[in-house]
Parts: sequence; structure tokens; C-alpha cells
Amino acid sequence: MDGVLVWINGPFGGGRTQTAYHLRRRLPGAVVCDPEEVGFGLHRMTPRRLRGDFQDHPAWRQGVVEVLDHVLTHHDGPVIAPMTVVDRGHFAETVGRLRALGHPVHHVALLATRETVLRRLSERVHGPTLAALLGRDRALRRESFAVAALDRCLDALAHPDFAVHLHTDDLTTAQVAEHTAHGAGLRLSPDPDGPLRAWGRRTWTGLRHIRLR
Repeated sequence: MDGVLVWINGPFGGGRTQTAYHLRRRLPGAVVCDPEEVGFGLHRMTPRRLRGDFQDHPAWRQGVVEVLDHVLTHHDGPVIAPMTVVDRGHFAETVGRLRALGHPVHHVALLATRETVLRRLSERVHGPTLAALLGRDRALRRESFAVAALDRCLDALAHPDFAVHLHTDDLTTAQVAEHTAHGAGLRLSPDPDGPLRAWGRRTWTGLRHIRLR
């Protein structure tokens, strides 16, 4: 029996990775399959001067579909793919092709205001207290790629092709995960974490997935 694919889209810093790993923890049998890893593999095989946006490489789109098709066909639990895709053609060649292959795919774009995303980016490495002390510009120095792409991502993802849209400005990670699971017809197990342990998990997840570009 095929599993359901939950594709979590959104701008860089929009909460995709935190939501994905929260879902994995509370959905029995769930796995995270990050399409970005296919892109990193392509970059490692390519001379630096020939690298660009790996999503523009047909091999990335084909590879993502083949890997996810294989996992969905042979894994019974939910499959979670946290990946920003804002080009509608690329979206059709990945999410659209997986749907055409007969897989149940729930796509959600996590949206927020520009100010909310900038605040989250500034706090991702430093935390709220240190980010406030440093000031936003200094706190965002490591996030230049995400900041440069932010307006393009928010504008593109507002298009109806990228529905379902979930506005997350006033939601916690747990609430975003609950809305996402509900939309996919999935039921989360109870969350046993208290505030301190939840903070620790978010911090560890954020540090593990910082991308230096």
C-alpha cells in the first residue's frame, strides 16, 4: 500500500524543516525524505563554476520523482518532503508528476509576512535574545541567500497553483504541524514534550539543518 506524501513548501526560514521533523516525531512510521539532498549530490558532482540553482537541472527534478516514487511505493507510512519550490514548471515536474503516478500528495505552502520570516531567520542561529542584542542586520548576515530570495518566494507561493496555503504568523510549530496533518487526513499522536524540551528539539533541528551557501 502506498504511503501519503506531505510536501511542505514555503520560503527559506518559513518553518518547513521544523514542521517536517515535528510531524515525523508524532506520526507513527513517518519518514523525512529531503529533496534538497538530491541537489547537494548534483553539486558535489559538478565543478563549482558550473553550479547554479540545482532545481534548474532536469536531473534534480527527475531524481526527486524517482526517489519519492520508490519510497512511496515501498513504504507504508507517511513520507514528508520539506522543499521550497517556487517555479510552477518545476512544481509540475515534481509534485505534479508524483500525483500523475497515482500517489496521494498533500502539498502545503507555509506563508507568513516578510517581517515574520525575517525575524525567524535572525533568530534561527542566535536565538531571540542574542538576535535582539545584535540587531537584525548583524543577525541576518549568515542568511543572505534566504533574505535575497524572500520576496520572490512569497510572491510566487501566493499563486493558487501552490495551494494549500497556511499562514503561520501566529502559529507555533506544533500548531502548524497539526493543521498540516489534518489537511492530509493524518492523525498525530499526543505531544509529550513540555516547553523546555520542545525548545531543545527546535534548537537542535535548526542547528542540524543550517545551510551555509
